[in-house]
Amino acid sequence: MTLQLVGIHAEYDGRPLYRNLSLTVDTGEIVSLVGPSGSGKSTLLRIIAGIEQPKQGRIVLNDHDITALPIHRRGIGMVFQDNQLFPHLDVAHNIGYGLRMNRGSSSASVAEMLELIGLSDFGTRRVDTLSGGEAKRVALARSLIVKPQVLLLDEPLTGLDAELHERLLRDIGAILRASGTTVVHVTHDMDEARTLSQRVVHISSLDVSSTAGDSVTAPEV
Repeated sequence: MTLQLVGIHAEYDGRPLYRNLSLTVDTGEIVSLVGPSGSGKSTLLRIIAGIEQPKQGRIVLNDHDITALPIHRRGIGMVFQDNQLFPHLDVAHNIGYGLRMNRGSSSASVAEMLELIGLSDFGTRRVDTLSGGEAKRVALARSLIVKPQVLLLDEPLTGLDAELHERLLRDIGAILRASGTTVVHVTHDMDEARTLSQRVVHISSLDVSSTAGDSVTAPEV
């Protein structure tokens, strides 16, 4: 599904972040937004998700204006920095939670997702026993299992040591490409952006009249 941001104006605590920001993300494309802290990257994800509303502008998904739609009707998934797993549920029930909320749980779908993320034997594990990398995979699987039209990643690899970061970055990239999901990924790390995505877009709050321009195509990996 094609995602279009059209003429987005955003503020944070009354301070302008950007005006007339426009961006198109094609079906199956992985796009990374990079920029310094405070430039409004995460704010833009929250606007796409419906957690926040833009001061002006439209969010269009597959030719439908979703700007005014509530979060649960947008068909958009999001993985946060802190994973937000449910501590009272095991791995399998965490992953299948969205299915149960939407249209009934499917053990087969959960098993397929566990295999996709390389944790086939972890279904009955408590989430508080998972390593940082394992928890990140479970959070990703929980978002992917409901087949979102667009998946938003808000610095999902923050807090990992360098070796785990590099390994998980490669693994997540392979998982996302295998799923064919349209992805908008936020990071301040240009190397991470280039490794994960096909296109990198620079977001800056220094010039609030700028669009989401200066995009570059990342090398295939």
